[in-house]
Parts: sequence; structure tokens; C-alpha cells
Amino acid sequence: MAAALIIGFIALAVAGGVAISYVAGSAAVLAFVAAGYGDYLAIMPQRIFSQIDVFTFLSMPLFILAGELMTRGGVTRALIDLAMLLVGRLRGGLGYVNIAASVFLAGVSGSAVADAAATTRTLVPAMVDRGYRRDYASALTAASCVIGPIIPPSIVMIFYGALMNVSVAAMFAGGIVPGLLMAVFLFAYNGWVARREDHPGGAGVELPRVGPTVLRAVPALAIPVVIVGGIVFGVVTPTEAAALAVAITVVLVVVYRWMDRPGDVLRHVWSEGSRAVESAVMLTGSIFMILVAAAIFGYLVGILRVPQTIAEAVTTLDLTATGYFLIASLVMFAAGMVMDVTMALVLMVPVLIPAAIAAGADPVHVGVVTCLNLTLGLISPPFGGILMVVSAASRVSYARLSLAVLPFLGVQVLLLVLLILVPELTLTLPRLAGLIN
Repeated sequence: MAAALIIGFIALAVAGGVAISYVAGSAAVLAFVAAGYGDYLAIMPQRIFSQIDVFTFLSMPLFILAGELMTRGGVTRALIDLAMLLVGRLRGGLGYVNIAASVFLAGVSGSAVADAAATTRTLVPAMVDRGYRRDYASALTAASCVIGPIIPPSIVMIFYGALMNVSVAAMFAGGIVPGLLMAVFLFAYNGWVARREDHPGGAGVELPRVGPTVLRAVPALAIPVVIVGGIVFGVVTPTEAAALAVAITVVLVVVYRWMDRPGDVLRHVWSEGSRAVESAVMLTGSIFMILVAAAIFGYLVGILRVPQTIAEAVTTLDLTATGYFLIASLVMFAAGMVMDVTMALVLMVPVLIPAAIAAGADPVHVGVVTCLNLTLGLISPPFGGILMVVSAASRVSYARLSLAVLPFLGVQVLLLVLLILVPELTLTLPRLAGLIN
């Protein structure tokens, strides 16, 4: 009965437009009261502070700020032009550009929703003008944006690493191959559809000029090299890498503006920088409120010995680590269809993941696959966050877009299963880098 009341409260609050951070915090407190542990709330401030006093968390607001600056300062446009230059003349070329742009953006942003907002306004109209169906163009854009939180840097992986005490550097290295494989899978599907529907391509497609495009894009591509290389090889911590990303992005924004309008640099940088900081502060505040809720939920889960109970059940049923992880992934995928990614991490990961690790699964492999699994919820009906952004920006109805994205989601689920069954796809790079044994 108590659980039903809490679920009802969450549903009504979300339906009423209450911010997810406040919903998470309120639900956490209600869960304590409903479980009969209300007196334990007296020590919650100390518990919360101990949980969020993690150095790695400092990298999140910096990566968020870097992503905002890139979108507003022209870095995103430069990377999209580079993708067009590389694959724009293939049959179905703009579809490939869409996917390639998401790969490039993933290396500098780490946010799927931010990538969706940037690419939808740019690529969907261009694809429609060249004969692509609007719902196909929008669905491809939504699906390719899932690459963002998998290829490092990844805000979701930072969140998971701090929550479960797993090396963020190892997870970043582990996310590279799965992210690139997702791009390959989407490339293959786009190629099949391009042949079936005779999408445009060939020498007649207009490309951006080579010199200016490369000149603007190459410095932007230095950002993921600095971030990933620095973290994986131990030169910098994730927080230091995030600070470097912000610094490089500010320099690029100034240079790009100077190349376009030399006399308007300072005013433009101040205006766009202020808006980027404002957006980053608001999003960071929301994330840290969810971290507070995570600390409360995690404490309650520990008191109730939920992970130990699940681990005992796994032992009783004699499930292998892979068998249990497949079941847990199915549960998390269902949760991701109706919950925000960070909220699903808060509720599902502390409960389901410790038993998988106790059964013998590698923590880094489990972490990377879990982040991909929950991120797929962003394009899963009925409450996919990316679908909502793309629907609004492309003027395709949410229902129509939800149907159009299903084939792409099916392809990505196949990759998810492959990654679960073949852990080496995730673990090879972290091992080569000496981050895990």
C-alpha cells in the first residue's frame, strides 16, 4: 500500500510538471516514512554530504558548461560540416552525416539531449529538403544522439562511477568501442534503408568547402583527444580534463567569432557565455538534487538489505553472472522507458547491480552496459526525453516519431545484447590502457 502511494505521488507530480529533482527528493523521504524508518531522517544531512562530497562530481558541471558553450559558439556547426565533407556524397549521405556528427559531438559534449537539440534544427530540415521523409530524418537523429553518453566524456558515466565507486577513467575507455559499434550498426541500417527508398547521393550533392571546414573542425576534434587521452593515460583527472575542455572551448568560440565577425567578438562571447553559464547552473542544480535523493534512497536500500537479498536469490537460483545481468538489464530497460535516466540510476543501480558484480560480472563492463541500457530509455516510448526534444524541434508528432524510431531502437537493443554476451568488446581497451586487470 505504501509503495502504491509513493508511485502515485511520483506519477501525479511528474504529470503536474514538477521538476524531477524535487520529485526524486520527496519520493526518497516518503520511502523512508513508508518503510517505518522515519527516525533515521535525522542523520540524513551527514549522510547526504558524505555521498556528494566526491571530487569526481566536480567534472559534471564543467562538462555541461563545455557542451553549452560548444552549441552556442559554433563548435557544433563546425563538426557537422566536417561530417558532411566526409560522407555527404554517399547514397543516403545525410543520414550518414547525422550519425557521424553525433559521434563527433559525443567526444565533446557527453549529453544526448544537448546533441539532439543541436542536430535536429540543423540536419532534419536539410534531409527533408533533399527528399528524406521527415519522420525518418527525425527518428535517425534521435537514435544517433544516444551515442553521446556512451563515447567519452559521458555525464552519465561520471554519475554512475561516483555512485558505484567504479573508475570513471576505465568506464570512459570501455565506452569507446560500444559507442563506435553503435555508429556502425546505425550506418548499416541507414545504408539498407537508403537503397530500399532510393535516398539521394552522388556527385551532385553540394559539400562545404574543404579548407575552411577542416580549419574550423580540426581544433574542435582536439577536445576529445585532450579529454579521453588525458584521462585514460592518467595525465589528468576527469575534473581537470573537464576544466581543460571548458578552456579550449572558450578559445575556440573566440576564434570562430573572430573569423566570422572580427569587430563583434567580446560582445558575442559575453552574451553567449552568460547564457551557457545560466543553463549549466540550472542543469547542475537539478542533477545535484537528484544526487541528494540518491544518497537517501541508497541509505534506505542498505538498511533494508535489498542488494544482499537479491544476491542470495541469485545464488539460490544458481544463475550465472551473464544470466542474471540479462534479467537485470531487461528490468532496467523497462524502467528506462518511463523514468528519467538519472532517476533510474538512483532507483535501479544500487538495487540490481551489486548482485551482478557479486556473481562475477566485471564492474566496468556492467557500468558501461548499464549506462547504455538506461540511455536507450531516452528514445523509448512513452516518455523518451530525446523524442520530446526532437518532436518539438522537427514538428513531427510524438506518436508518429515514436513509431518511426522503433526500428532504430531494435538495432540498438541487438547491440546491447551483444555487449552483454561479449564482455571483451567493452573491457579490451581498459585492459590495454592498464586501467583494469
